[in-house]
Amino acid sequence: MNKKIRTEAVDRLFEAILCLKDKEECYTFFEDVCTINEILSLSQRFEVAEMLCEKKTYLDISEKTGASTATISRVNRSLNYGNDGYAMVFDRMEKRQK
Repeated sequence: MNKKIRTEAVDRLFEAILCLKDKEECYTFFEDVCTINEILSLSQRFEVAEMLCEKKTYLDISEKTGASTATISRVNRSLNYGNDGYAMVFDRMEKRQK
């Protein structure tokens, strides 16, 4: 994990997120904390990551999500060289669906 983001303020933010009980509470909280564009950017990156895991092409991903090739590359770099956060969440989501 990047030590630059490990601060007391970030810890408090993550504690707040972990207090949320459902999707509606997430909408309520994130609409207060983030701009609409920030929320949409996060969701776009998440969708890009899912599509990359499905082996979709950059062109397919860009057409479906509207993400730039720079964004797709950044997400791809996180998938390949990051902390496996996407993989952890995708695995848990898959298990919940079963």
